[in-house]
Parts: sequence; structure tokens; C-alpha cells
Amino acid sequence: MSLADGVGRPRAESGPRAGQGRARDDRRYPPLDTVVRPQGRQRHRVAIMTSRHRRALIGRRIHESILDLIAVLNLPQRDETLIAETGVDLDRALLQVLVAIRRFGPIGVVELAERGGRDHTTVSRQVAKLAELGLVERRPSAIDRRVKEAVLTEAGRRVTEALDAARERMFLPALTEWSDRDLLELDRLLRRLADDLTTAATLAERKED
Repeated sequence: MSLADGVGRPRAESGPRAGQGRARDDRRYPPLDTVVRPQGRQRHRVAIMTSRHRRALIGRRIHESILDLIAVLNLPQRDETLIAETGVDLDRALLQVLVAIRRFGPIGVVELAERGGRDHTTVSRQVAKLAELGLVERRPSAIDRRVKEAVLTEAGRRVTEALDAARERMFLPALTEWSDRDLLELDRLLRRLADDLTTAATLAERKED
């Protein structure tokens, strides 16, 4: 299957919603399955330019999709619903820090702040508050004893497990029309994208150093 077949030709729809939801893309981007037939010596050069242009357009679409996902995930109503579902008495900011510690911990405050794009002082206060609530504990790093790392307590793990269950109840209904194969492929590609972007960011930091 060619790139044009996989990306530029969406599956045909039928019924009252056919054609809806695609006008936005069609207006903003030229069709990706347009065939360019250069002549003579320009054939190879134009083919390369077409491939680069196509990849640039796909990259732009992927970036916009990621921004859309971030916007949905950061909706205040979503976090409030999660908190209500779990019955946990936490504000949104503490909830997000707790989830980040669960995902990346044990983790120091500096790294935690960098990963969230937040102020170090603010994150430090939030971690201290979570420790007061018994959801997080801070202990010396195994690599550098001068650094205190945050890690979930048993109570913190119970809270994040309750959040996971509530998130599944909210999230899975939106995927009822997705096949298991589609979900597995999405999971695989998202993981690959995250890993490749992380590697690229790490290499860029090393070059700057």
C-alpha cells in the first residue's frame, strides 16, 4: 500500500453524515493522492519534492491532531469529572502532578517541573502538599543522595488506580466503533512516536551541551 493509499484516500462514508467532518482538511490541504507526472530530467527531482511536500503536510496534520488531543485532555471539566468519579479531594493541579509522579517516578522536582513545563518552585510546593496528604513520599536518589525524588505511597497508588478506572469509563465509550486491530495499531504507533520524539529531544540536548 502506498502512502497515498494509506493517508490521502480516506474510507468512503455513507448515510446522512457522509462528507461531513472532512471539509476542514480539504480546504486547508491539497489532496495527498494527487499524482504528479513530470517529464524528462525533471522526473526524479519533482518526485523527491513531492514526497517531501507530502511528508510535510502529514507532519502538520499529526501536529494539529496532537494539539487537539492536548486541548481535550486539559479541559477543566474533564479533570473535575475524574475527581468526582474517584471521590478524591484534590484540586486539578495536584491531580496532574500526582499522575506525573506515577508515570515518571521516582523523579526529582526539577525534572518533574521540566516535564510539565512548570515553575520549579510551584511544583516543589505541590509535591510537598501531596506528601502532607500521604500520597507521595520523598527519598534520596539512588544516583545522587543530595537529590530528593518523589514516589507514590500505597495510598497514592490507590488514588491513581481509581483515576485509571474512572478514565477508562470516560474514554472507552468514544472508541466503541474502533476495532481491536485499530486500537492496537494506534497504541503501537503512538508509543513509537513518543519514543522517537523523546530520542530526538535527547540528542538535541546533547548537541547543545
